[in-house]
Amino acid sequence: MAVVKARGSDIDLLARLLRAEGEGEGIQGMLMVGNVGINRIRANCSDFIGLRTIPDMVYQPHAFEAVIHGYFYQRARESERRLARRAINGERIWPAKYSLWYFRPEGDCPATWYNQPLVARYKLHCFYEPTGEECENVYKTF
Repeated sequence: MAVVKARGSDIDLLARLLRAEGEGEGIQGMLMVGNVGINRIRANCSDFIGLRTIPDMVYQPHAFEAVIHGYFYQRARESERRLARRAINGERIWPAKYSLWYFRPEGDCPATWYNQPLVARYKLHCFYEPTGEECENVYKTF
């Protein structure tokens, strides 16, 4: 059962984001991109207050670098659609389980990002989740 509302076009949009942001990290890395995106919609806190839909989340200004590159605008593939559906249906994996941020540094992961603590690194990306004081909702959404 979906944890956020999603039409076919939303699934395609999320699938394109997963590929553009996480393809180099494999299936698990792409699913983690989806986890972070779904968390942003569900948590309604921090920089993500008012996000209600997948398009809101994907096109939030300065949220994802991928949306400014042509690769993002290629047609969604079925393999990424399946991953998008898994994220939309609430499948979450560590270290993205409660994360609202990730990024790919040139070196080591900083201890904090947007004032939130590092959870862990997965391949080349570092994942950060908010504290309970900053964003209690992210821990109560599923």
